Amino acid sequence: MNAKDHQSICYLREGVKATIMCKKTILLCSLIFSLTLLIPQSIMAQKILNKGDQAPDFSTEASLDGKAFEFSLKDALAKGPVVLYFYPSAYTPGCDLEAHTFSELSGDFKAAHTTIIGLSADNIERLNDFSADPDFCAGNFPVGADEKGTIAATYGLQISGAKEGAKDVRGVNIDHGFLPRVTFVIGKDGTIIEMFSSEEHGLSPDEHVTKSLAIVQNL
Repeated sequence: MNAKDHQSICYLREGVKATIMCKKTILLCSLIFSLTLLIPQSIMAQKILNKGDQAPDFSTEASLDGKAFEFSLKDALAKGPVVLYFYPSAYTPGCDLEAHTFSELSGDFKAAHTTIIGLSADNIERLNDFSADPDFCAGNFPVGADEKGTIAATYGLQISGAKEGAKDVRGVNIDHGFLPRVTFVIGKDGTIIEMFSSEEHGLSPDEHVTKSLAIVQNL
């Protein structure tokens, strides 16, 4: 075998190796892509904002004592800390307990110069009833509408789909999605001081209230 033939064989071998490596790379990429399709959306979702993160600003239609108005986080923070709590739905047992507890302790939050705002996927009509209901919000703090979960998404939360046949404690159909029960205590500078999640921390609805109050009273 002369030198020219030997060189040709070497080039051929290198070409085969390159082709094999290319195929392996394509196969690996395909496998990785396929696996990502199997990962649940909850795992792929944006991480929930936590202590030290900057709270995303938002404005939304809200209701206080049965009257609709435009709530602005920026405007609320200009007055002091804000307790922003996301909840699944008005007129459901856990959310009713949470609203009732916030209402009962609203004077203590006001003494700490703290604004309370609850957000759910309820429409403003349901929230007008809920905000004025003497058994729950009782006109003591506002609740806002995040019907598509767009505000919740900026905080890393996902809205779940509406549940067929779901009814509230009044027997009225619930035709909206549900937000997770998560509370953010936000400092006047817009920094998240603490985050509570019922799913992650195993908190009852009323514990979101008492823990939030304890924090703002010590600011």
